[in-house]
Amino acid sequence: MKLAYINPNATVGMTTGIVAAARKALPEAEIFGLTNISGPAAIQGRADGDAALPGLLALLPVARAQGADAIVIACFDDTGLTEARGLAGCLVLGIGQSSFVMAQLHGLRFSVVTSLAVSIPVIEDNIRQQGFAGSCASVRASGLPVLTIDAGAPDTIDRIAAEIERARCEDAATCAVLGCAGMAPLKDALSARTQLPLIDGVAASALLAKAVVTGLARSS
Repeated sequence: MKLAYINPNATVGMTTGIVAAARKALPEAEIFGLTNISGPAAIQGRADGDAALPGLLALLPVARAQGADAIVIACFDDTGLTEARGLAGCLVLGIGQSSFVMAQLHGLRFSVVTSLAVSIPVIEDNIRQQGFAGSCASVRASGLPVLTIDAGAPDTIDRIAAEIERARCEDAATCAVLGCAGMAPLKDALSARTQLPLIDGVAASALLAKAVVTGLARSS
């Protein structure tokens, strides 16, 4: 299986980390990344998502031309997911959506821990529209910008871990969803500092893509 991760933001280093996390989760697949170099440096709120959309959609045929059997939108806001599904000609998943599906399959009540507060309304809307509101305990902001998270400094990891623990203690969450693509490479470090199971949308999307693509191939 060949799987493309499209990063809606213009930060190439973030794409590299996303692809590495996906390959770790699904080493048997051929996984590559594409970066929307015309987009904002980070997606933080609805305005950034809107600005990223044209460049993101322009990368769909590029991914298909490189042989992608499935495409993942590698932004937790699921930027352009609906539009991409109508244009791609193959399976398209979002890392936010994949996280919610994985939590629900495990029967866990999840809390999303994301970057800045400006992202909360977008994520909450997606949770409602995708039908996961009943499984969501909360959506919490760490107060850290996306590119700060992506840098992965020790104090960044400590701050995210503290927010995850607050979700456990204050919101009765039974798992935490890492609500930023830049958190994917930090999952192991965060797991060592928290008591909740963690769900990373990059890994979740790789596993779900394999299940869906393989299932469709066997049934056809």
